[in-house]
Amino acid sequence: MPVLRTRKHLRDQPTGTRLRVETTDPLAVIDIPHFCQEDGHRLLAAKAMDGGHVFTIEKG
Repeated sequence: MPVLRTRKHLRDQPTGTRLRVETTDPLAVIDIPHFCQEDGHRLLAAKAMDGGHVFTIEKG
């Protein structure tokens, strides 16, 4: 679900837009980096936090 919501949010944003994604989905550590690679975005940061993860993505 985090990838679908992230993709939808980035769709209408200009290139270079940065987005912070916080998720409790344990599979996001696999899905978000794969999404970035497949869609041409840059994964700037990925950190574990209490109960989940936070990602910083730059739209490519």
